[in-house]
Amino acid sequence: MFLWSVCQPRTCCSVEGRAHVASKVVLRRSSSIDEIGDIVWYLALCLLLSWLVAGGALSKGIKSSGKVVYLTAIFPYVVLTILLIRGFTLEGAYKGIEFYIGSQSDFSKLADIEVWKDAATQIFYSLAVGWGSLITLSSYNKFHNNCYRDTIVVCVVSCATSVLSGFVIFSFLAHMAYIQDKPVSEIALSGFGLAFIAYPEGLAQLPWAPLWSILFFFMLITVEIDTVLADVETIFTVLLDWFPCFRQTRRIYLITAIFPLLYFLGLVFVTQAGIYWINLVDHFCSGWIVIITALLELIGLSWIYGINRFIKDIEMMIGKKNWLFWLWWRMCWIAISPCLLAIILFWALATFDPPTYGPVEYPVWAIALGWCMIAFCIMWIPLVAIVRVILAEGCTLWQKISAACTSAPDWGPYLEQHRGEMYRKKPGSTEVPICVQLLASPQI
Repeated sequence: MFLWSVCQPRTCCSVEGRAHVASKVVLRRSSSIDEIGDIVWYLALCLLLSWLVAGGALSKGIKSSGKVVYLTAIFPYVVLTILLIRGFTLEGAYKGIEFYIGSQSDFSKLADIEVWKDAATQIFYSLAVGWGSLITLSSYNKFHNNCYRDTIVVCVVSCATSVLSGFVIFSFLAHMAYIQDKPVSEIALSGFGLAFIAYPEGLAQLPWAPLWSILFFFMLITVEIDTVLADVETIFTVLLDWFPCFRQTRRIYLITAIFPLLYFLGLVFVTQAGIYWINLVDHFCSGWIVIITALLELIGLSWIYGINRFIKDIEMMIGKKNWLFWLWWRMCWIAISPCLLAIILFWALATFDPPTYGPVEYPVWAIALGWCMIAFCIMWIPLVAIVRVILAEGCTLWQKISAACTSAPDWGPYLEQHRGEMYRKKPGSTEVPICVQLLASPQI
């Protein structure tokens, strides 16, 4: 329905007009988050279709989802290449490039902490850092897989893809600005407006507009399917490790139970106030939680688990490296990355602005709910730590903390042939903190 609306010629060709169409025709948006309204039936059906596709892709575990990824990971690059070539041939495209990385770029935005927080969130999102997806998917690798090489390749390809996408986006936006005789800064939107209003508006003004729109939105669908598969597989892996009886023939029962629950939880986002809820969750949960989680992971690995022990674990899988090789990574893990994340986190908290959706402001109860969502997601880390300390052996508080921060004697790689001398089972071995035992999942 939305794809049809952006593909059709309309007398109202401005971004504001297209935003009005998206709000009133497609979303049937209410005036505020207080007016939740009805469930928009065609959006609910689209949501159902999305979960059915995800359920089918995950029906046989990592084997079936891995095959789906061949399409969902490669197709976006094909579309990006096609759109890039087409964008560079449009009139006025060079103005978009100048606005993107040229003389018209506004580098004063680098002084805005919100830009840095959004940049950190984007990196965490594109690389799946702090979400649990990396640990889940890497647990299915072979033990001696070169994780260091894979990490470098993924980081380079991901960042290069983001830069490439910028060229694609701003070449089309500049063409739209050229047609409307406006500066690119008045055309470019941020957030949902860029992907679902401004960019489709640029595509709709081209010859064969439906073709370009279909390619663009199908690319977005494939990218989001990848994200959903990784996130849901994380949930499934945790549950299957706790209940291994579901790992084989009964996996379909788990899918049948989990996916309807996720679908019904998502129905609030396809109501007439759904866009307000999406913006609220995105504002509070997508940034703050992942930054806090990543910061705690760095502290746990570097300062509690021990950076030297962590490096030895990596070398046990990829082979020995000299000390110069690890010098930069030691500095990053111990000091640079934790300090940068802490600065971004506290600076963003100090300069916090309440969320808005265009001119619509959120009520106090919605902002309070946003902070409650953050607290609910983060509170389990200190709660589990407190429970571990209380249940640990020892007479004094320090003895309990020390006991809670030591691992079980069988800590190490799951298979005995992978343990090496470092993790041979020794009676009374208590060297590794329990806070990272989740890394030793049965798949490793």
